[in-house]
Amino acid sequence: MASVELASELTPSSATLAEDASFAAASIRDYWTLLKPGVMSLVVFTGAVGMWMAPGTLPPLFGVLTVLSIALGSGAGAAINMWYDRDIDAQMRRTAKRPIPSGRVQPDDALALGLILAVLSVMLLSLVGGIGAAGLLAFAIWFYACFYTMGLKRRTVQNIVIGGAAGAFPPMIGWLSVTPYLSLEPVLYFLIIFLWTPPHFWALALYKCQDYRDVGVPMLPVVAGERATRRQILLYSVLLVVTTLLPALLGSSGLLYLSGTILSGLGFLRRAASLWWRPCDAKAIGLFKFSILYLFIVFSLLIIDKSYHYPF
Repeated sequence: MASVELASELTPSSATLAEDASFAAASIRDYWTLLKPGVMSLVVFTGAVGMWMAPGTLPPLFGVLTVLSIALGSGAGAAINMWYDRDIDAQMRRTAKRPIPSGRVQPDDALALGLILAVLSVMLLSLVGGIGAAGLLAFAIWFYACFYTMGLKRRTVQNIVIGGAAGAFPPMIGWLSVTPYLSLEPVLYFLIIFLWTPPHFWALALYKCQDYRDVGVPMLPVVAGERATRRQILLYSVLLVVTTLLPALLGSSGLLYLSGTILSGLGFLRRAASLWWRPCDAKAIGLFKFSILYLFIVFSLLIIDKSYHYPF
């Protein structure tokens, strides 16, 4: 009997094991959250489209490793961004529950994760995608984590406009992993994402304006007001939709892409115009959510159009 009692004391109970497993799962989830998986999905997808649209092919394994490199690079920038912004994240309702401000992940651990992933992603891509693609990936990580996060975000109202370039590099990185030369097509893909970023993020900034005002981040609605922001959203939306037509008008994509971008672009413009004429929080967050779907549609149409070879 004594031996049984001793064994029961030394053997973890099922409740204890469940608690330990729950803690381990929560830790993994928290570190995954540091990588901003929602943003990563867009980055990976547009990077993969750049690979698909480039002339030439990669061995399947190299293609998978290239996409993995882009994902790791995206996660690296996100982790460093969360490490640096932990002070303002703790004060904003939208971000207060993130792993670092909530105390679930230590800042030094987040920084270490970001730096390790940055090095791994660039090294891996240099092996499977070439020096050009790896160099551009390294520049994109630096641009987002250092130039935007540490340099632009808290200092200028143009933070999103300039910083939007960071998220626009993946199609060019994917393209360079297949061929060593850039052409007009990946530049157009870059411009599409670059022009998409301001209306996408300013719509969210309108909805969360007070958060940014409280922490002193000079987002456009805080500095210039909501009316000026809505006007800029409409202007950039027009530029964006026109730019999405260029791949078809210049001959690199066909009729299916053109018709699809016109229809989805009209939906984007309708939401931007509605936000301008009859502003409300629901329309701002509605435009923000639709913009994510819109970008997926545009880049999906590039793949579908090339796959089925519909001429224009």
